[in-house]
Amino acid sequence: MSDCLFCKFVNREFETKIVFENEHILAFNDISPQAPTHILIIPKKHISSINELSLDDKDIMGELMLAAKEIAKSLNLDSYRLVINTGESAGQSVFHIHLHLMSGRDFTWPAG
Repeated sequence: MSDCLFCKFVNREFETKIVFENEHILAFNDISPQAPTHILIIPKKHISSINELSLDDKDIMGELMLAAKEIAKSLNLDSYRLVINTGESAGQSVFHIHLHLMSGRDFTWPAG
């Protein structure tokens, strides 16, 4: 998708600090970190959100999780949070599915 920021990272149109990469996955530091460690893990294939997933995407979603595990291990993280926001009111600001890997502080859920 030509106007997608994350697709531009995949296509190397914009520079970013890459933390992990393989054939299907790209991971980089979040530019607005919410924790001392805050990495975004994305499929190289453009998928707007979980709502756009198809059965054909099940392997790539598994690869996202396995990449998170590998990144956490490489950073010696024993404890971390994984989050996927779906939709604007849930906090999704870039409409290319992405997994947040956050660590380095205590996390709590807001009172609701």
